[in-house]
Amino acid sequence: MIFSNPDAEIFVPDGKSAEEAMKRTTHMAFGAHQDDLEILGFHGIYECINKPDSWFTGVTCTDGAGSPRTGEYAGFTNDQMKELRWREQRSAAELGSYSAVIQLKYPSSAIKTPKNAVVLKDLNSILSQAAPGIVYTHNLADKHDTHVGVALKVIDCLRGIPKGQRPRKVYGVEIWRGLDWMPDKSKVVLDVSGSDNMVKALIGVFASQIAGGKRYDLATVGRWHANATYLESHGVDKQQSAIFAMDLTPLIEDDKSDIIDYVTGFVEQLKNDVITRLRNHSGK
Repeated sequence: MIFSNPDAEIFVPDGKSAEEAMKRTTHMAFGAHQDDLEILGFHGIYECINKPDSWFTGVTCTDGAGSPRTGEYAGFTNDQMKELRWREQRSAAELGSYSAVIQLKYPSSAIKTPKNAVVLKDLNSILSQAAPGIVYTHNLADKHDTHVGVALKVIDCLRGIPKGQRPRKVYGVEIWRGLDWMPDKSKVVLDVSGSDNMVKALIGVFASQIAGGKRYDLATVGRWHANATYLESHGVDKQQSAIFAMDLTPLIEDDKSDIIDYVTGFVEQLKNDVITRLRNHSGK
């Protein structure tokens, strides 16, 4: 595969050709940063592990230069941090038995630039070669600008694929804004029960973040257990661990649907639910 950025890379853990790795891909995730795939795409990783007919491929869009650092990594330059994070991402791909991991290595500014033709060209190339059935990316209500930039570009590219060849499901998954606030009837619940050891191991690969001051390993597992427990107020837990996602599939089924209206529609549902509950119990 030839990418616009000469530093971009594709890593295939089992040594197969890039062409074969793309062809066998069934689940694909697009994340902004190294370790985003292991959170937002974990359901796909978990679905594919040790299944010969299911393969997960991840795409990390940025170069990792802006990573926070402290402790043993406090003195790392941006170039040193980038190289470390690239190695960590490859290690996660090996541990998770990915079909492939692609690192486009763009600066965050490129991802945040609307309609960046160079980035879109790479994403289009990846999607056309892989043709995944399920796609995971960041949710559109995320509070991290680079995350939102990735999600919007993925949707843009998916809308350019001929209908009938598009993924059957597209999920926007929580990271920098949990999706507990979404009305239950609208949120997608991805069951990852029994996966604690696996997700801790995958996220634990990114020592530059954990030892560098961000305990994503603990926070992620804790959030997913909390999701499972707090999902039902009047029933026992149906899952031990659950990831919440926003269903983005309607946005690629109807190319003319307005993305802002679609997302704020969920916010309006929340607002109406709160108003109704308060009125019912206050007598107003």
